[in-house]
Amino acid sequence: MTTTGEAVPVVEDVVSPPTEKAPPKVVGAMALAQFGLSVALITPVTASLTIKVQSIVGEDNVVAVFGMVSSVGAIAALVANPVFGRISDRTTGRFGRRRPWLLLGVVGLALSELVLALVPNVIGIAIAWFAAQAFANAAQAALLASVADQIPTAQRGRVSGLIGLMQQSSKLGAAFVAQWLVGSLLLMFVVPALIGVLFLVPFLLLLPDKQLTERPPSEGLRAVLKTFWLSPRKHPDFAWAWGSRFLITLSLYLFMTYRLLYMQYELGLSLERAVAVLATAVTVYTVTLALAGQAAGWLSDKVGRRKPFVIASALIFGLGMAMLVQADTVTGFYVAEVILGLGFGVYIGVDLALVMDVLPGLNDSAKNLGVLNMAQVVPQSLAPAVGAVLVGIGGGHNYDLLLGTAAAVAVVGGVMIFPIRKVR
Repeated sequence: MTTTGEAVPVVEDVVSPPTEKAPPKVVGAMALAQFGLSVALITPVTASLTIKVQSIVGEDNVVAVFGMVSSVGAIAALVANPVFGRISDRTTGRFGRRRPWLLLGVVGLALSELVLALVPNVIGIAIAWFAAQAFANAAQAALLASVADQIPTAQRGRVSGLIGLMQQSSKLGAAFVAQWLVGSLLLMFVVPALIGVLFLVPFLLLLPDKQLTERPPSEGLRAVLKTFWLSPRKHPDFAWAWGSRFLITLSLYLFMTYRLLYMQYELGLSLERAVAVLATAVTVYTVTLALAGQAAGWLSDKVGRRKPFVIASALIFGLGMAMLVQADTVTGFYVAEVILGLGFGVYIGVDLALVMDVLPGLNDSAKNLGVLNMAQVVPQSLAPAVGAVLVGIGGGHNYDLLLGTAAAVAVVGGVMIFPIRKVR
């Protein structure tokens, strides 16, 4: 890790790996920030964006239009996360590397959601959702980089589980916000946005974000290209982890994107009833996930192993998707949600820790995590379009094919963990 140049000692001091456990107040504020940011972004994905589109184009066209709008937003996330991550790595202001982008991102997201609530047409929705995803991913890139900055290896399993729990618990918050505010689209967008801003404030105040006093030397065009790329040949473990996360995320979003519509058409529920059932289902899912995630993260740190947990989680999650194919009652739907919560709980309890362990280096941690984030964002951009095609086969409501495909994809994603060598 030695190079020439006067800036090296400063840069290495700023990005050196953490050796002491982060204080509980920092970890707690980090988790709270993740929850608030996720609630602000997930509520539209879960309900309000679907309802907004449906109110404009009607039930017959909602799948196609919602898929298009979701894909536009996912493209924004695909670009914004690594770009803002790289900018964050090189920020030299006195407020630190991460704090400015956390603040800009969450405020921009809140304003974009206000616009989403007010625009009267599909084009306006697409533009506002593009902006919302871009700002959200600016904040998310800085937030996840803070994990690499602040959390040592021995603490990462537990913190990974906590961060993952906050991300998933946000779905519960989003479901209840949708249920309570279903009569007002304006509030369905504005309230989650305000939650995102308020919950991020403690982290902005408590984050020990070191100032980078001298920007790393520029690499020109090569650096721009590297923003979106890490060589699989040079970093095979990272590549396998990237591929696994891609497929498991695709499996999740194939279902989550069309979950509300699935309940309306497969279970025969009205919109109001579907929203209420969704809130209960997500509660069951989240409680199961919370218990499984915290147990898996703790046990993973204890035994010093990550791979068996990720592999098992993918198999369980795939089983939950397969069970949804057979579900034809609300009770069956709830049972499947328990299995999904168990599988994904184990996954989120360990996956981030595994990824941090195979991260190529800390000099560009936010940028590298941005590349990793592409494994979440690209599936989000593909899932609406792929899901629309699958659902449309054979009559327009083929949710069995959608869920069966999601189950198979999750299993393959788990298998891709096997070749990783750096982590046991």
